Amino acid sequence: MEKEKECLIGQLERLSTTEMGLQRLQRNLGRQESEDIVAYCRELILRPGCRVSRRGKNWYCETSGVRITIHAGSCTIITAHRMP
Repeated sequence: MEKEKECLIGQLERLSTTEMGLQRLQRNLGRQESEDIVAYCRELILRPGCRVSRRGKNWYCETSGVRITIHAGSCTIITAHRMP
């Protein structure tokens, strides 16, 4: 898993989302419109306790009660959810 996290961190400058994804992320994470949601997700991924795994075409990152799903090919944040 540590190897997978290093691989994803090497691509974080490419991290982005779509307009529809931005709205979904703000709603799901309870963030303000004025916040840079991509920067927020990047910060979560860089936290020491963040667990990263890759299954198929997606990366899954879990930390601080949040799960982030990222398309591995385009490095686009698909969605994020608060975990119970």
